[in-house]
Amino acid sequence: MGKTTTSINLAASLAHHGKRVLLIDLDPQGNATTGSGIDKTGLDVTSGEVLTGEVDIAEATIPKLAAGYDLLPANGDLTAAEVHLVRTQSGERNLYGALKKVSDRYDFAIIDCPPALNMLTVNALSASENVIVPMQCEYYALEGLSALISTIASIGKSINPRLRVEGILRTMYDPRSSLTNEVSNQLHEHFGDRVYQTVIPRNVRLAEAPSYGQPALLYDRYSKGAVAYLGMAEELLRRAQRRNGDNQKTPEERL
Repeated sequence: MGKTTTSINLAASLAHHGKRVLLIDLDPQGNATTGSGIDKTGLDVTSGEVLTGEVDIAEATIPKLAAGYDLLPANGDLTAAEVHLVRTQSGERNLYGALKKVSDRYDFAIIDCPPALNMLTVNALSASENVIVPMQCEYYALEGLSALISTIASIGKSINPRLRVEGILRTMYDPRSSLTNEVSNQLHEHFGDRVYQTVIPRNVRLAEAPSYGQPALLYDRYSKGAVAYLGMAEELLRRAQRRNGDNQKTPEERL
């Protein structure tokens, strides 16, 4: 569904807009780590050691990558960390506790989750306020979206009442496809303005960038993929600004 591509490129785009960004790789595959130009096999400490409490999050974070964001990297060691979390009381809150220590250093923390629902994903959702759902406009993706929304609602009720779906981002978007347009219309019908206006097109340069360890913004600044993620970051910032403005209003002013 483009979760890692979105995590990397959104982090780079927000950093390009002058925001302090921490990208957290919480997937044992470590694709956000390699896609950021870091050799995951040569790491001494990762997000795994942070989750188990062996090291402080600041100690494991790689600061100021070329793309402008900080990275909490990951590799296969995360699998062992997940086993530890399952056996630990309140283990689903470990990432939340770690992030509290550095929350004043960043404007945004972006978490790249595993593709399946497990204790690592629950940790990510427990530590988050907003969920961005990148999805291709295909029927199978639409079915998976329903299950994900239910999971988010469940965690919101049981663990993290602050959690909400920030928005749905359409990726690998091809406006010439009737299926793309049909699924896109269904998304608008069911989720309204939670569907981002920005769409991420199918783009060769965007697909090539991870193999060079770079976000598209560094690999090819003027590619359609890089431009789209810059637009996505701008839309996200506008939404955040409107939300903060509404929060400062009285109930009467919101009407």
